[in-house]
Amino acid sequence: MSGEHWAGYIGTLHVHWDTLITMWCAMLFVILLAFILTRKLEIIPSRVQSVAESIMKFFTGSVSDIENGEKHIPLVGSLFLFILFANLMGQLPLKLIHLKSGEFASPTNDINMTAAMAVLVLFYYLYQGFKKKGIHAIWHGFSFAGIITMLVDLLEMITRPLSLSLRLFANIFAGEILVSALLGIMAVGLPIPAMFFEIFVAFIQAFVFMMLSIAYISTSVSEEH
Repeated sequence: MSGEHWAGYIGTLHVHWDTLITMWCAMLFVILLAFILTRKLEIIPSRVQSVAESIMKFFTGSVSDIENGEKHIPLVGSLFLFILFANLMGQLPLKLIHLKSGEFASPTNDINMTAAMAVLVLFYYLYQGFKKKGIHAIWHGFSFAGIITMLVDLLEMITRPLSLSLRLFANIFAGEILVSALLGIMAVGLPIPAMFFEIFVAFIQAFVFMMLSIAYISTSVSEEH
């Protein structure tokens, strides 16, 4: 049944085996891609190296508005690539593999996964903000305006990861439900347009998550904040 997880236990820890397995697969794909694209780098780039340089230019351009933005590329780049592969993991042919309970799904189909990434982004931009501005990252002076601003900042610490995680989870989960429903109606032909649309959504959601993370980092380290 779509949306039902293949669940189990590691000791007393309740885990979703389906998204755990696909999460590790997505991570391995990212590691393998990085290994392939960075082998035998030359002054005159090969086609593979040109692809790697294009990807890096994309990430470099994305963080160009942040001072010393290149140092954030390892995080935001890894997030984008992982989320992209993770979003695609729930499409066919994985849906053709039937489990005793549930089915293989995108790791981002699991709110636990998206929440963990959102909290990681929260800790990262808070660390960068405190590293650059110290206590003034959240403390704006002992005044009415300063206290209100601090309370707004504290509220954002809750709402930002919540919105990040729910947006990604809801879009991927809804897409997989749609494809599964169409497969149940007509397995041949009918799901194809929805699947192509979900591939487009996979790119868009990875891009949105990355750009929002960059915006939060930029806000945290900005002197105007």
